[in-house]
Amino acid sequence: MTAKLNWGIMTTGVIAHKFVTDLRQSRTGRLVAVGARQMADAEKFAREFGGARAHGSYRALLADPEVQAVYIGTPHPLHKEWALKAIAAGKHVLCEKPLTLNFADTQEIIHAAKARGVLLMEAYMYRCHPQTQKLAELVRVGAIGELRLIRAAFSIQRDFDPEHRIFKRALGGGAILDLGGYPVSFSRLIAGAAIGKGFAEPVEFHATGRLHPQTQTDDYAAAAVKYPGGVIAELSCGSTVVHDISARLYGSTGWLDVPTPFFPGLEGRTDRIFLHRHGVAAPEEFVFSSPAGLYAYEADAVADAIARGDREVPFMTWADTLGNAAMLDAWLAAVGVNYDGV
Repeated sequence: MTAKLNWGIMTTGVIAHKFVTDLRQSRTGRLVAVGARQMADAEKFAREFGGARAHGSYRALLADPEVQAVYIGTPHPLHKEWALKAIAAGKHVLCEKPLTLNFADTQEIIHAAKARGVLLMEAYMYRCHPQTQKLAELVRVGAIGELRLIRAAFSIQRDFDPEHRIFKRALGGGAILDLGGYPVSFSRLIAGAAIGKGFAEPVEFHATGRLHPQTQTDDYAAAAVKYPGGVIAELSCGSTVVHDISARLYGSTGWLDVPTPFFPGLEGRTDRIFLHRHGVAAPEEFVFSSPAGLYAYEADAVADAIARGDREVPFMTWADTLGNAAMLDAWLAAVGVNYDGV
């Protein structure tokens, strides 16, 4: 049985609240400390989640000897700085996506983790859920025949606010980094499953999008990707689009409908995927009841890997993270987004 892992939480935002709420439902996780830029924020968070130690700075959190692993939920531009500092302090790191703003910085963090001998995972939590694993398995065993087409979308409709982080360039704003990484990572996983691998790298990549005229951050974008074996992926994301969050996989003998590809088991919800076979009237239904919230699966995946002596989580390896970063770089470049100086 995996021993309890002592977590420190860096920042007290919405995602940190979700992570710690589910951490309490995990097999392996124990919250011991929280760090924020203001002591009052850290104290409020600590009281809400059972009296963990509160630290009035991120440095103090990293100096806490009881903290074994750090969850980083800061705004995107701060990920690199604090991931590197956490690694230097000998802490295992689970960092919200995107790990950094670009490929080069992502590579630097991975090299640092490898040299220091600590675990590092980019927090694509859906990768750790049984629904995602089953979906990859169905593709791998040919349940829909030869995979031909992946469609994956993550779009929301938000009123424009130049100060909101998703629109603000100084905070790494834009739909591609905030939302587009999900369809990118999903398509890489599924295209990899089709060829018996953990992920696949594209052989062609074409993309476009719109820059908001006021902030020059992307607010909706689309990409067409070709993977080995002739698999085509249609990916889209947007922050000002009335669209959906869904995925469909089309093969030579059937197709899979995935209504909740990126948030299965959120708050312990039951989810389903539907397998439509050619010539069969009713789809086959796969049901996933989650005894714990989605982020609990992620926390357990990190702890289990550490217990095995691994420094990578098999659901989100370093090579896969680097490939994600390269694809996001290409998408941003095609749209004309540049974060130099951020």
